[in-house]
Amino acid sequence: MLSTTLIDKLNAQITLEFYSSNLYLQMAAWCDTRGFPGCSSFLAQHASEEYQHGRKLFTYVMETGGLARVGAIEAPKADFASVQDIFDATLAHEIAITAKINDLVKTAMNEGDFSTFNFLQWYTSEQHEEEKLFRNIVDRIRVIGPDGKGLYWIDKEIGKMGKKDG
Repeated sequence: MLSTTLIDKLNAQITLEFYSSNLYLQMAAWCDTRGFPGCSSFLAQHASEEYQHGRKLFTYVMETGGLARVGAIEAPKADFASVQDIFDATLAHEIAITAKINDLVKTAMNEGDFSTFNFLQWYTSEQHEEEKLFRNIVDRIRVIGPDGKGLYWIDKEIGKMGKKDG
């Protein structure tokens, strides 16, 4: 059985994962309306993955006898200055998510909840991959450049990227 503290933190993470899904979906819409189908497709795929991360946490809370709760999900920002702005924001967001996951892992360890600690290891590894992926995209945007031709190639490159590529 999970402690009240862990249930509360896991539920907060569930809500955060669903917010992440909405954020990336909104970013995909922005890209789509600006003529960046590769970025749009990539971000929409990522939105689906974030939703699955939330569902996985939701299921874990329920399987361990807790009551999974989805909190209020704030509407994400809808306007961005550029493709670079979007991917700078995704990297910053993933770094913030990593900090939340690390706090969950620390709480599980401090409480001696080794089952939850073990469950959260998947998220720890996933966050490493997410940060690496988005850092790589930000680096590519800086190398290619934000002008018209550069944006064309960035969109094509990101559209080809697999989740674990980069």
